[in-house]
Amino acid sequence: MELLQRLRSGDEQAFVVLVRRYHDSMIRLASSFVPSRAVAEEVVQDTWIGVLRGIGGFEGRSSFRTWLFRILVNRARTAGARERRTVAIGDAGPAVDQSRFDAAGTWVAPPEQWIEDIDDRLRAGKLAHRIRSVIEELPARQREVVTLRDVEGLSSDEVCHVLEITDGNQRVLLHRGRSRVRQVLETEFGRA
Repeated sequence: MELLQRLRSGDEQAFVVLVRRYHDSMIRLASSFVPSRAVAEEVVQDTWIGVLRGIGGFEGRSSFRTWLFRILVNRARTAGARERRTVAIGDAGPAVDQSRFDAAGTWVAPPEQWIEDIDDRLRAGKLAHRIRSVIEELPARQREVVTLRDVEGLSSDEVCHVLEITDGNQRVLLHRGRSRVRQVLETEFGRA
């Protein structure tokens, strides 16, 4: 990538372009690890310092974005632990209420395509805001996976690399997180 070569050679404009390209994504991701926007901003700044110091060692074995997010996650985890001073408790409940399935394990009433019926921009805006808040309420690992996959668009392989988790773990966390978001939205916005 030409931009990375320019960054390695000290081109300040290349750095500005990269910051503009990734800043919002980095803030969203950092926010899933730390308790406030201010701490997320600090984590992002610290990440960019790490990128500038380590760009010479970037070998391109992963995409720049994956490498960048890996640095961010490491710094965010450290900052999150320092800020919270507590251990998050995982989600032990079922992803979907068992009463929604019959004895054979099939849906009693399949989820309806409620999202396709939203045509009112105001309602869509409320829905988007609620989705963001539900994601923020997910247990930490689910929130991280859902944010990386569904908000930032990373592939499952990239998420596994960034979070240092197995593919199976990533799939379970993604399923549980998505199921929780779907459950809350169905409850609050109906099944149309």
